[in-house]
Amino acid sequence: MFFVDTIELSGLGNRSYLAGGARTAVAVDPPRDIDQVLAAAARRGVRISHVVETHLHNDYVSGGLELARISGAVYLVPAAAHVSFERTAVHDGDTVEIDAGLTLRALATPGHTPHHTSYILEDSGMAVAVFTGGSLLIGTVGRPDLVEPRLTKQLARAQHASVHRLAAELADDTTVLPTHGFGSFCSSAQAAGTATTIGREKEVNDALVRDVDTFVADLLAGLEDIPAYYAHMGPVNAAGPAPVDLTPPALADAEDIAARLAAGEWVVDLRSRVAFAEGHLAGSYNFDADGQFATYLAWLVPWGKPVTLLAGSPEQLAAAQRELTRVGIDRPAAAAVGGPASWIREGEEPASFRRATFADLADRRASGDVVVLDVRRDSERADGHVEGSVHIPIHTLHRRLDEVPAGEVWVHCAGGMRAAIAASLLDAAGREVVAVDDGFRSAEEAGLTECGSHGDGGPTA
Repeated sequence: MFFVDTIELSGLGNRSYLAGGARTAVAVDPPRDIDQVLAAAARRGVRISHVVETHLHNDYVSGGLELARISGAVYLVPAAAHVSFERTAVHDGDTVEIDAGLTLRALATPGHTPHHTSYILEDSGMAVAVFTGGSLLIGTVGRPDLVEPRLTKQLARAQHASVHRLAAELADDTTVLPTHGFGSFCSSAQAAGTATTIGREKEVNDALVRDVDTFVADLLAGLEDIPAYYAHMGPVNAAGPAPVDLTPPALADAEDIAARLAAGEWVVDLRSRVAFAEGHLAGSYNFDADGQFATYLAWLVPWGKPVTLLAGSPEQLAAAQRELTRVGIDRPAAAAVGGPASWIREGEEPASFRRATFADLADRRASGDVVVLDVRRDSERADGHVEGSVHIPIHTLHRRLDEVPAGEVWVHCAGGMRAAIAASLLDAAGREVVAVDDGFRSAEEAGLTECGSHGDGGPTA
């Protein structure tokens, strides 16, 4: 008998896996914070004998090197991946024994990266699952444009061939276990479901139902901006990440926080967007810890700039610190816990701004001109947008604040989370802002949209 445990990394939109038998197991694409992988192995009562990487990751810092060191496991990395540390190089067709009767077979699947490798889990010689990393995902494939622009078209064609190789070599009932596709920007589209098989993908995946030329043209046409922090993840993983440090950061009082703001550091409030709008430290930014805050913070913050975290509780702070280590923001400069009353110097008042709905926006427009700012991605806007709105995607807004027209700014996204980040950036810059905390479907119901339709609503954040 064998098992496969899934380790959800919802903040990254990824999954890692622990698979094994009665005594030993393999960890696949482990996260930076390896303690949860070790805990999963302890619950199963197994030893981690192997750690494998499907590729050098562009969206997070791997814990593979440290996990192998701590556990004494063999560290398997694709042979063509250029790394600066000792590992066991994996070639196409290599097989390793994980437990009695349980083996892992490497299958070269270039496309997401040139060296990408999938791993087929075989029980008594029968393929039961395949760890596909950033190759075959649920209903889609991994992006081919994260390595080198000149290689993108070539890798897109390789992605098509690799997916067809997987489909040809594996039975229809083989479980497909990807790393990306659950919100990760490494995916060319978001997963349509949470589980799949080779047979299911043959029916629905564009890479398997379209010819290569059509597939490549559509894939390349749909690619959007790459998160800025991705440029730092690959080099870190190739060099060999340092062990994670989750010890609590230094605590800051109101005077220290004010000094950090004055020095140009980023002070990030992790509380909910509702709490932030009601009252916050002027100049701070709101990245709600309950969303994909680490991805967006790492995307927006100038790389290497000190970050001070403001949290509602010690638990929220610890969870946020853990998320940030996964994207290479290893140590907060400082932190504070509580609320605005303890973060603001004596004699100062909290800042605040309004939250509203699209119906409120329709009413406000009827009484006078306002600036409507859309911070969604290009593809979302193409499906429908508020008439007369200004479009500046959230990941570019901090560099383009001077492009926002004068006046009261009503900022929206698809569901409220990105609008809250944008509203905090505008508020910190001294603009009068209203955060539209509403689903974009309501914009059409309020008679605000033009061009296209809301479709399925797109991303809800």
